[in-house]
Amino acid sequence: MIEAVALTYGMLLSFVLSGASHNRKLERPNPPMLNYVGYVLFGATVTAALLLAGYGVWGMATGAALAV
Repeated sequence: MIEAVALTYGMLLSFVLSGASHNRKLERPNPPMLNYVGYVLFGATVTAALLLAGYGVWGMATGAALAV
């Protein structure tokens, strides 16, 4: 299941970044949907990074094994 989520995330991120890059080159504004999807992906990335960092700090502080 995690593979499907990772593939979907990667495809969406690739689409958003290439679309934004293309629009910047042509000096056009991004469509609102591209901005919304970009903000959602950015929020998901930051949330995952903070959760994983907190989990790592908790594991180091308690001496728990960080096996997944």
